[in-house]
Amino acid sequence: MDGRSIGIFDSGLGGLTTVAELRRLLAQEDIVYFGDTGRVPYGGRSRETIIKYARQDMAFLRTFDLKAVVIACGTASTTAMDVMEAEQDIPVIGVVEPAARAAARATRNGKIGLIATQASIRSGMYERRIMAENPAAAVLPQACPLFVPLVESGRIHPGDIVIETVVAEYLAPLKAAGVDTLLMGCTHYPLLTRVIAAFMGEGVTLINAGAEGAKAMAELLRARGGLTGESAPGQCRYFVSDSVDNFSALASLFLRENVTETVTQIDISVY
Repeated sequence: MDGRSIGIFDSGLGGLTTVAELRRLLAQEDIVYFGDTGRVPYGGRSRETIIKYARQDMAFLRTFDLKAVVIACGTASTTAMDVMEAEQDIPVIGVVEPAARAAARATRNGKIGLIATQASIRSGMYERRIMAENPAAAVLPQACPLFVPLVESGRIHPGDIVIETVVAEYLAPLKAAGVDTLLMGCTHYPLLTRVIAAFMGEGVTLINAGAEGAKAMAELLRARGGLTGESAPGQCRYFVSDSVDNFSALASLFLRENVTETVTQIDISVY
């Protein structure tokens, strides 16, 4: 048994989709979440900058006594995962491998759509992981740079003409190609599930990268005997690098429940 907390970080609030799934799977675990809201999105940054940001995010989280960390950011997982694993002495899990594995196993016709940030698409990491699991699969990648800022602005609801127009523009080629599986390779994107599902239509399986990362962490901790063993519900501590204004309202969308815990703003540049 291990009573230490699980650390989770993302470029913004998208990683809260991972928090939501982890709380569902491991309700007794304590979680420390950091959202780099002052520098969101990471998707258009260079590899060097993404690695720098990921190192700072990790350095802040390691000021707490953690037993493992989830990189709940598709961009950081595709671009900085090897660096993070090499530099840390605790388990580090990203969202890429578990999500790619789920997509490779879910497809029926072998056509998998991949939507992610520009940096994630550029890395080719999702495609390589999918092909390693299912060499016969055809992966159709599509960068969706407007999704993250729209989600962070709360533009996620069906009937919102802005997000529906952007979804249609990005996903039309994937729908026309006949994909039967769509991997949402950024943890912000599951907030758009209803809009995306309505556009893609029935018969298309949506893979939630954040949820798959949480499942992988739960499996790892169970296999290693690393669960807390407590019976009481775990506590969540939230930290961001920009204003805490409106955090509770936006975070409630990601977590699907009201957020009552205090959120703290920190200066990430000192790490």
